[in-house]
Amino acid sequence: MVQDDKDDQIVVKDSNGTILKDGDTIQAIKDLKVKGTSAVLKRGAIIRNIRLTNDPKLVEGNADKIKGLVLEVQYFKKV
Repeated sequence: MVQDDKDDQIVVKDSNGTILKDGDTIQAIKDLKVKGTSAVLKRGAIIRNIRLTNDPKLVEGNADKIKGLVLEVQYFKKV
């Protein structure tokens, strides 16, 4: 959530403060409603192979049956 002055890369941290990288696996820490659908991402749901975005608060990933999610990192922890 802070920008590293050394090489101007954005540092993305999960709810516990662990630094996230492309390809990491994260786990939901609470039930989340998915906008645009009637689906709910349950607590404990695993998101594999995340992709970082230009926003330090957001990552992209796919859940089991839900593709193309943009997720707020404050609701996830690294597995």
